Amino acid sequence: MFAHSPKAAFGIPAQTYKCHIDAVTSAATQNAVAVAGTESFDELLIDAIRLAGEFHDLGKLDALNQAVLLTEGKGRLPVNHVDAGVAAMQRLTQSKAAAIASLLVYSHHRGLPDFSEVLQNNMRDIECHESFGSTKQRTDAFLDDYLATHNNEMDKRSDAASGPYHAPQDMQIMFRMALSCLVDADHSDTARNYGQSPDLPIVPLRAAERLERLDRYVAALNNCAMTDRNALRASVYQSCRSAPTVRNMMSCDSPVGSGKTTAVMAHLLRVAAESNMRRVFVVLPYTSIITQSVDVYRRSLVLDNENPEHVVAAHHHRADFDDLETRHLTYLWQSPIIVTTAVQFFETLAAASTGSLRKLHQLAGSAIFIDESHAALPSHLWPLAWRWLQQLNREWNCHFVLGSGSLSQFWTLPEFSDPPSNLKTIVAPTDAQASEVYESTRISFRSKVDALAMEELVSWLSTFPGPRLLIVNTVQSAAYLAQSLGSNNRSVVEHLSTSLTPCDREISLSKIRERLSDNSDSDWTLVATSCVEAGVDISFRTGFRERSSLNSLLQTSGRVNRSGEYGTAEVWDIQLKHDHRLRKHPAFDDSSVVVGELFDEGMVSPRYCTEAMRREIRRGGMKTAAALLVAAEQKTQFADVAKQFRVIDSNTETAVVDKKLINRLRSRQKVSFDELQNGSVQIYSNRRIDFAISAIPERPGVFEWTLKYDRFLGYMAGVIENVDFVSSGGACV
Repeated sequence: MFAHSPKAAFGIPAQTYKCHIDAVTSAATQNAVAVAGTESFDELLIDAIRLAGEFHDLGKLDALNQAVLLTEGKGRLPVNHVDAGVAAMQRLTQSKAAAIASLLVYSHHRGLPDFSEVLQNNMRDIECHESFGSTKQRTDAFLDDYLATHNNEMDKRSDAASGPYHAPQDMQIMFRMALSCLVDADHSDTARNYGQSPDLPIVPLRAAERLERLDRYVAALNNCAMTDRNALRASVYQSCRSAPTVRNMMSCDSPVGSGKTTAVMAHLLRVAAESNMRRVFVVLPYTSIITQSVDVYRRSLVLDNENPEHVVAAHHHRADFDDLETRHLTYLWQSPIIVTTAVQFFETLAAASTGSLRKLHQLAGSAIFIDESHAALPSHLWPLAWRWLQQLNREWNCHFVLGSGSLSQFWTLPEFSDPPSNLKTIVAPTDAQASEVYESTRISFRSKVDALAMEELVSWLSTFPGPRLLIVNTVQSAAYLAQSLGSNNRSVVEHLSTSLTPCDREISLSKIRERLSDNSDSDWTLVATSCVEAGVDISFRTGFRERSSLNSLLQTSGRVNRSGEYGTAEVWDIQLKHDHRLRKHPAFDDSSVVVGELFDEGMVSPRYCTEAMRREIRRGGMKTAAALLVAAEQKTQFADVAKQFRVIDSNTETAVVDKKLINRLRSRQKVSFDELQNGSVQIYSNRRIDFAISAIPERPGVFEWTLKYDRFLGYMAGVIENVDFVSSGGACV
């Protein structure tokens, strides 16, 4: 009996049913053992996953399916092979583990459903076929035969344990974790069978050793130049390193430039060492910060004879695929230290699809830093996300630190946390106070009342001392402004946004840092999006921020006069006259009004961040949207939650711009998820036609960028040509 068809052209024979089931059951159970959060329900989790692993492909034993699996036939099997495993588990009516296993089997291709769907069809396939009637009828007729064949094929059959079991307080995360354990085992074995497995080594965290290495790294930095700023950073580092290590929910309110990157990592490694945790996650709001943080961590945490890329993984953007031909390109959280974005982190927690959920189980037993937490999520998503973080802390052995240089303590607001929470900080009060005093002398905030058209803004910028930083709200606005500023002299402008691939963003950021280090090179402007406003270690003479939110304005100040090298510097709040070139970002309608109010009231400083968020909530009607999302989660509406919980309110597609990489994908050559990520950009799905991205048939779910791309404007080079052509009366390509 077989589980997967042969591929004779590649010398791959059909995979036997026994081989696949043994491998999946073993790997899924190992995943479950590693994931089990507490002793109260770990047996339920492990038994459910073990059963699901053994019976997930039971329906492949149907004679009609075996006839296809013996050949190189493509497409769906004639009989839905999932239905038999569901039916087998539902026979075990006294076993809570089998009940969960039936949901896992049902979901291992389609993803987690809404429970309204489960109640309607009891997870059975009632689709009718011309040749044999409904799948359910055929399964019920042949189920005993399938089970008998299964027993003959396998050396032993799992017993259906009946408990007694304890269940977690909320089952939703358990269902997601359990499916992740199963799907990862299933997809990994299939990839190995077809020679597509990335074969990454398993690298242990070794937290105590990495902490010692980090201590030496930080000490060497501080010894280089003990300025007032470095003295403050050294104090913050020791404060975080010596903070309590009991697994908990904590905060870090240290301001910009105070060394949070290394200080919080020291705390996380201490917690991980004492609690025997598996991984450390650093969650950042923007992709542009990842390269910088990863570079610091690879220099400060990698031990002798280790490959830095295997120790510290950089997860820039979406690479989650369900299709058999692209599963191996899915980005997995396997390294001991993961640096990822808030989009990837939180949308994985909310996910229902198998491709997106596959990596979730790696999160259990981790120490997690959500940096720049003010920018991590839209306000209406935080109430549900806060519930998830609390559950991960309480039941899945996770430790959290929420940090920001402009920390909005949303957990103190009843709209977000019911009841409101008080998080202990890992920064000593004396260090926090010293940092606040330093900040008050570094930056002066100004606001320009009149909105500016593109040409007016370009002219106005030139009146300020440089180097200048201009951050706007959309990728398109940034590209047009960069093009306009550099129309006569390219050297007076640099550009940085997510229109560039991660690889090209890194090149651009290196050039920007090089220019900033040259004191004689000052008359130029960096035009960027919010991807540089938080966490990027760069320092400009003057800053400008298109009006968006108080937090964004404060974070922009962290990229200006960062170490006080200019004495006191200005950061300007500006407004744009929007047109077909300078696009408005609707997400900032409410927060922009609040910024205007705060300027009028003289309340522009970090101490008013929580007040700003309170006002945004009241204006935006967040309470209703948040309540609907929490209710959907409580009703176990997995698909609905995944659809509503969008950190960026639009689906994106992976569009490859690297021509050599496109050719390798088309010719089915082996490509790693790192290569795919570094050679691609993310394009909004609703712009697929406008931007003429083309599917790569050999790799379902992966697209080719067909318009112009260059290393200055990225994919916006082609978009600008397209927009200008349409606005002048031409047709859209």
